Amino acid sequence: MEPQFVRLDTVRAFELAAGVTGRPLFGDGAMLNLIRFEPGATVPLHSHPHEQLGIVLEGMQALVVNGISHELGPLEAYVLPGGVEHSACCGPEGALVLDVFRPVREEYRERWHAEEP
Repeated sequence: MEPQFVRLDTVRAFELAAGVTGRPLFGDGAMLNLIRFEPGATVPLHSHPHEQLGIVLEGMQALVVNGISHELGPLEAYVLPGGVEHSACCGPEGALVLDVFRPVREEYRERWHAEEP
């Protein structure tokens, strides 16, 4: 793979859930996803085999794991092992979150490429 230099705010967004969009950057073994939550948006309970690390950049994201809500503000971060069920919601101002997945979520890559204009 060749080196890439990208402004994430110029990457085409795709919908992850109602009111939640991602701007992905795919590497060989990991990916970034810059996620914008519109005010009050939620991501339903789900799990995936991928390890997920994230950091809240703006606003508040409540990450619900094992039925416990963890409210995270700017520069607060998390690590979720693969297979952990979780959901997320945000506050009334929305949120901007940067997630890292390892390995690459191939279903995201496929959806993102399928939506190319």
